[in-house]
Amino acid sequence: MEISGRRVRRFRRDQFAGDDDTSILRHNESSSCCYCDFKISLFNEPIYRLGRRFSVVLKLWFSIGLGFGIASLILVTIFLLLQFHTNPFSNLLASSLFGFNPSMRLSFSSIVYVLVSTVITVSVHELGHALAAASEGIQMEYIAVFVAAVFPGGLVAFDNDVLESLPSFNALRVYCAGIWHNAVLCVLCAFGLFLLPVMLSPFYKHGESLTVVDVPSVSPLFGYLSPGDVIMSLDGIRVHKPSEWLELAAILEKQSSETSNASLYLGGSRRFHHGKGYCVPMSVIEEGFKAKMVENRFVCPGDLTAFLPVPCSNAASREDSVCLDAKDIVKLNKCGDGWVTTSDTDNKSDCVCSQGELCLHAVQSPGVSWTEITYKKTSSQDCSSLGVDFNTSNCLGTFVFVGDLIAMSHSVYLTAYQPRWLINFFGKSFPDILEKSLTCTFHVSLALVLLNSLPVYYLDGESILESSLQYFTWLSPRKKKKALQLCLIVGSLLSLLAFFRVFLIGLPLSRW
Repeated sequence: MEISGRRVRRFRRDQFAGDDDTSILRHNESSSCCYCDFKISLFNEPIYRLGRRFSVVLKLWFSIGLGFGIASLILVTIFLLLQFHTNPFSNLLASSLFGFNPSMRLSFSSIVYVLVSTVITVSVHELGHALAAASEGIQMEYIAVFVAAVFPGGLVAFDNDVLESLPSFNALRVYCAGIWHNAVLCVLCAFGLFLLPVMLSPFYKHGESLTVVDVPSVSPLFGYLSPGDVIMSLDGIRVHKPSEWLELAAILEKQSSETSNASLYLGGSRRFHHGKGYCVPMSVIEEGFKAKMVENRFVCPGDLTAFLPVPCSNAASREDSVCLDAKDIVKLNKCGDGWVTTSDTDNKSDCVCSQGELCLHAVQSPGVSWTEITYKKTSSQDCSSLGVDFNTSNCLGTFVFVGDLIAMSHSVYLTAYQPRWLINFFGKSFPDILEKSLTCTFHVSLALVLLNSLPVYYLDGESILESSLQYFTWLSPRKKKKALQLCLIVGSLLSLLAFFRVFLIGLPLSRW
């Protein structure tokens, strides 16, 4: 996690040679072996004038932020102590301090989202410090964007003498302003995500089905689905949101695993647990090829799939396997009790088929799932690939996926937004880009709130803690200094411990 949004930096004015009100540099830069920064003073006057003009309102605004900053410091300290508890919730809190899941696979686009979100959240953070200081009559020296080792960040610099002359309450408003602005940004992002379907409703439908945004070449669905396709159902169950797609895939994977575990091998033959069957006409079965048994597995020529009768079928005494084309079989009526259903009445599925038909089940290996995916083409050119007329058909297609469902469900990029018209000015990916941007900005901003609330060296938590200790009037200045050092040392050690537990030991974390 980038160490960004650092604490305000305090300097004495005599540290800057030639720095006065008439000869201030617009920008400057410095670098060393492990540190490089770029200082900007272009916005000093505009921000100062804005802060002075609305000082009364801003003081009230940042007084609310002061309360939030103190509460955040206390809560984060409690979370650090909870990492010693065996409750998994405390582990989640410890991982939340760093804002993302280290087990999450990052793509190039994800890195771009994080970088852009970092620039936005750091700018909002530093603007909070600058406005709070301006409302107190303090003009910042400069804004610095830096890279320490490999970690980017930012800071605002003020005159140390002027800051120390402020009452503790006023100084706390300045120190808590960055955290407060990041917290407000989190609320705005969450509010934007909540209202996004309403704001985009004139151009996009939301929650009716899934639209394919991208299918990477490494995805097992590459060549079957393409960007713009609309996924209607998974195993006959309608899916409306990406979260439902993932949840349903997990349910089907679990069910397939249970079915495979329930299978028995007796005398070289395999008897299946009641599963996903199709009512296949006897004429089709008689025309099919007989599957060969090779190393206790049924093998079919070409792209054909081996099928066996479901045990609950009246004709289940037939043990011969038959090789059939799965693309044709999935168009037939379903039978068996292995299909995921949405109502209690549907759960009464059995193996009964019409006269002249037999309920057949596809042969599956352990750990391999058989799943139907129904999709819809949205253009005449794509529709023609299905062999149907775009003007007279709904362009629905169905194919069977055989393999690891969990990996498959995470291999494609989907969105719950579907364009209302074939020609859309914003494009099919616009809602997904906007949604991911808001989500990423929310998490990065939340990470800055938590990071800068930590009672550690060089972050806002140090300044907040130092100013807060001034209210303990019964302590001498020497004892206050010792208490501050003790709190910072303990807080830094606890934060490092949380870091190692999350990133090196690999605690189970939740995805963002």
